[in-house]
Amino acid sequence: MADLPLIRLSDRTVIAVSGDDRVTFLQGLVTNDVNHLNGRAVWSALLTAQGKYLHDFIILADGDRLLLDVEAARREDLVKRLRLFRLRAKVELTDLTGQLGIFAQLDSQTGERGTITAVPGGWSLIDPRHAGLGRRLILAEGTPASGDHADWDRVRLRLGIPDSSRDLIPEKSILLDNGFDELGGVAWNKGCYVGQELTARTKYRGLVKKRLVPVQVDGPLPEAGTIVTRDGVDVGEIRSGRGDLALALIRLDALSTPCLLACGDAILSPKPPSWINLPRSEGDTPTNG
Repeated sequence: MADLPLIRLSDRTVIAVSGDDRVTFLQGLVTNDVNHLNGRAVWSALLTAQGKYLHDFIILADGDRLLLDVEAARREDLVKRLRLFRLRAKVELTDLTGQLGIFAQLDSQTGERGTITAVPGGWSLIDPRHAGLGRRLILAEGTPASGDHADWDRVRLRLGIPDSSRDLIPEKSILLDNGFDELGGVAWNKGCYVGQELTARTKYRGLVKKRLVPVQVDGPLPEAGTIVTRDGVDVGEIRSGRGDLALALIRLDALSTPCLLACGDAILSPKPPSWINLPRSEGDTPTNG
């Protein structure tokens, strides 16, 4: 692992949650189980009361505080929203931007996702969403990093992993459309949290009608939000992308059989990864890991 280039994920930063009530505070708010973080990290989200996406983050325990790996550009909004719920809870929220940074290593020999290892000056963890994303590290800001963020991003796109607000629209997106079930972002057996009722209803009543999937782009990469069509009918829209790879939120009926989709001046070929649970036609097989 030491020989792999370290990649600085400059669009991520760290927020600390400390105080005696830090675990119970987050446990009642977020989608994953914060009660069992011993040696593990989890991916989780904060939702509206209507079950719509607000923020997602990776959580791990660091002594007497919890560290949240969050989207840097939207960290102030996240802290503001969390403080609205603090009331009398013994909790402190600290923005560690400038002190700690988020890094990655594309380690192809990783083990079980979410596993944490202490390293000099910080933590190393196998990405809790998918081991194929390699390791994430929380280290001192300014730690030398020679790797290219674009290399990590292309791996993410091939695997179909959403990247916060690049792929999910705050106050609009639904978690289960975007892989949070299969990728371990929701604990179905924990107690109540904000937006739980509608999230559970979406799962157990089979209300998922779209899925975020990788697409191969033939032509110029369309801007995020560009409408995707099949035979002239709107079937979704494109999200984040890089070069000839992108993610697109596509209606399930448009993914039921192999197809080509139009988006701007490009043609998209859906490449659903093996981890995603899609209704499949007989003989259809996943094309990515």
